[in-house]
Amino acid sequence: MDGNFVGLAAVVMVFAIPLAAIYAFYRVRRLRTEERLAAISRGVSVPMEPELTQAAHSRRWGILLVFGSLGYFIAFSLVARVEPDAHIAAAFGIIPFAVGLGFFLDSVLIKRDLKA
Repeated sequence: MDGNFVGLAAVVMVFAIPLAAIYAFYRVRRLRTEERLAAISRGVSVPMEPELTQAAHSRRWGILLVFGSLGYFIAFSLVARVEPDAHIAAAFGIIPFAVGLGFFLDSVLIKRDLKA
């Protein structure tokens, strides 16, 4: 194998993983809907799950991105002890960190607008 297999696997994974995630999300949502409709047709009272507010969504994504980027940065900083060039890769952790801070700011602004 001269490396072509690795490239092929990378391309397949780049497209296959998001498609699998989208299909899984669709399938779970469809099963929940079918289950709810079956319960309603039998006359069972089905409590509706409360939807998260837009501020809660922003806060959740902010938390995930900030802590994910911190984990990414720490992992590559530990690798940089052995391989000094890994600090370059660790610097890319700033991008999701900044996006996460933007989501936190969005959450704060949405709460402020709702109070006004």
